[in-house]
Amino acid sequence: MAGLHMTDHAMLRFLERGGGMDVEALRGAIEASLARAHNAARTVSDSDYLVRVDGMTFVVRGAAVTTVLPDDHPGQHAAALRR
Repeated sequence: MAGLHMTDHAMLRFLERGGGMDVEALRGAIEASLARAHNAARTVSDSDYLVRVDGMTFVVRGAAVTTVLPDDHPGQHAAALRR
């Protein structure tokens, strides 16, 4: 029997509206912390790339972070870039 599933969108809205988290401030802080890596990557190539920070890997496609993976699953990183 399948149970109730809370979507990522609903979870984000709960954190933002019910949990008192300032999601946009968090987004801005993460973007600012990745800006240096992004600018450096773009001087080398226009291809997709990974940024590893504090045990997390940020998958960047173009100018967008498309997902965040834990560092302890390196096989996921290559697969994320192939998608």
